[in-house]
Amino acid sequence: MIDRDRLVAWGEENNLEITGRQADQLDRYAQLLVEWNEKMNLTAITDPEGVLVKHLMDSLTVLRSLPAAGEKVRLIDVGTGAGFPGIPLAVMREELELTLLDSLNKRLVFLEAVCRALGLEARCVHARAEEAGRQKAHREKYNVATARAVAALPALCEYCLPLVVPGGVFLAMKGPDGEREAQEAASAIKVLGGKLSGIDEWQLPPVEGEAAERKILRIQKISPTPDRFPRQAAKIAKQPL
Repeated sequence: MIDRDRLVAWGEENNLEITGRQADQLDRYAQLLVEWNEKMNLTAITDPEGVLVKHLMDSLTVLRSLPAAGEKVRLIDVGTGAGFPGIPLAVMREELELTLLDSLNKRLVFLEAVCRALGLEARCVHARAEEAGRQKAHREKYNVATARAVAALPALCEYCLPLVVPGGVFLAMKGPDGEREAQEAASAIKVLGGKLSGIDEWQLPPVEGEAAERKILRIQKISPTPDRFPRQAAKIAKQPL
């Protein structure tokens, strides 16, 4: 479905080695996404170009922000949806211990089928992020949390930082306004035990003449999150930090 040669070439341009096997796995993932999307609403993007750039390449921009290759990393993808960026990251980094968290069980059924088809090991968890953040099994258990959700950064931080162990990192995937969002979320980041340690910038190939700027905000967890967080979702939305 996707142009695998283009994907590999894009990887070379960005110092990311994508093997033929990995390209095949990502192509199979794209095919499954489109097939399952006919039965359930997983994504509005189903054309080969859009899936390649807006889903797969976009997910792979997180690779440079992860801990060094070879390290054992427990990663939770919060509000994973159709599996982005978690599944592409697991394809590229087999040593990742991946947890896919989503509030809709039907998406997790799809993700379990994808993992079987691609030969990936991942734990699929059916829960809302604010619920998981208060559960002993998940609170401060992960080296890395990722989120590609379209939500304001103070809310994303409250959903994600409680899941990250001190010394770990929350990688927030944002667009061109990422730096401004980081400034606006400075107070929330501090209250939740985090600190902005850097911003990694990417330029994705243009789709329909429009290039997309991606910023990966690296929010380091420097101290435990206070017990009162995360709050209920309604309160997070109504009274953001």
